[in-house]
Amino acid sequence: MNWEKKGLIYLPEGNKEWSLTHAQVPVADFIESEDIIRVYFSTRDKLGRSYPDFIEVEADNPHNIVKYNDEPLLKLGKLGTFDDCGVMPSWVVTNKEKKYLYYIGWNVRNTIAYHNSIGLAISEDGGMTFSRFSEGPLWDRNYNEPHYSGTSCVIYDKGIWKNWYLSCTEWRFINGKSEPRYHIKYAESEDGINWLRLGKIAIDYKDQNEAGIVKASVIRDKSIYKMWYSYRNFNNYRTDKNNSYRIGYAESHNGINWLRKDNSSYALDVSPKKNEWDSEMVEYPHVIDVKGRRLMFYNGNGFGKSGFGYAELKQ
Repeated sequence: MNWEKKGLIYLPEGNKEWSLTHAQVPVADFIESEDIIRVYFSTRDKLGRSYPDFIEVEADNPHNIVKYNDEPLLKLGKLGTFDDCGVMPSWVVTNKEKKYLYYIGWNVRNTIAYHNSIGLAISEDGGMTFSRFSEGPLWDRNYNEPHYSGTSCVIYDKGIWKNWYLSCTEWRFINGKSEPRYHIKYAESEDGINWLRLGKIAIDYKDQNEAGIVKASVIRDKSIYKMWYSYRNFNNYRTDKNNSYRIGYAESHNGINWLRKDNSSYALDVSPKKNEWDSEMVEYPHVIDVKGRRLMFYNGNGFGKSGFGYAELKQ
């Protein structure tokens, strides 16, 4: 089995002040009753601040956009709060009559480039509008995890809320620029709000050169948990395609202990054709089953600056 790339879906036209560039970290939600897929993502204004947005596409043909959003799903947080510099969606879960949108809150720092925390917004109208659960984050750094947390993948499984999340383990100065190193850890919850973080590593660095493992996307396929994620190296990953993001794959029998299989056909590489929208990097996968098909929404060049597209898993 392998992924068949279907091409670019969406790139902002730059005609909205709060959405000039980027369609970053696509988060797909299949709305069966409407036969559409709502794709949440992060877009940016002229100051580079992230805002949550969405489009809706046909379930049978995701290239066909049937609805655009007119306003940010959330405004920036109040001055001094964890998300006053940016709001970036990373996962959506249907919880009875509500939808939980887990997101990343951004702060700008002066010793390092930025700081992230995990936030939650809740929708009571099927995911069209959201309100913050609180002005503070669900979690931030603590004595076990002294740096920051980022993207979350959350599923409700066997009566337990399970979360595979980015955990930063260090910062380094490389070529005069502060660069983070992060991998994926695992946490559990009884209600999706209060999380028990024991520092359990799900996907760890494979060597000293690997520096960024991010955006887990987990599906339970019968008795096997399957995860897609993106990974990169430390040096020159912004400009050197050989060090930039690729989409990897791992399997687990319990959702906690994982075996990486980045060389399998379930992984995803860059397009070989030069100047394609995903010819330099591929990252931030979101895998979803829709009407008997397994689809992957993902970003390409420029960490979402070239928009997002999708691929379909073929036999």
